[in-house]
Amino acid sequence: MLGYNPLLYTPARLSLSRKIRPQGKSMNSRKYEAMVIVKPAIGDGDVQKLADRYKGVIESKGGSVSKAGKWEKRKLAYEIEGFKEGTYILMNFESAADVPQELSRQLGNNDDVIRHRIFKLEG
Repeated sequence: MLGYNPLLYTPARLSLSRKIRPQGKSMNSRKYEAMVIVKPAIGDGDVQKLADRYKGVIESKGGSVSKAGKWEKRKLAYEIEGFKEGTYILMNFESAADVPQELSRQLGNNDDVIRHRIFKLEG
């Protein structure tokens, strides 16, 4: 007779069959670096708000940000969208493979962002 066998479904039996991972970490977690250039007219406080906003995007998707902050205003090597200067934001983070795509989408929708690139780091 096929039926419910309580010995197969005890909590001890279930815990042996699955691997336990730390909260928020996945097996395919990768390290990334995001470089963002924003318009030079934006103030320091607003630049930090932007960095915190995108840090929140990464963390809401289960990633962790090791470093996020404003660099400085620099002269660009060539004009981008009519701007000769830009303020840089650098973020180092670790996340699943789908998070950089979402971050890139949101950065592309922001009018204050002149250019952005996300790099996958080795190791």
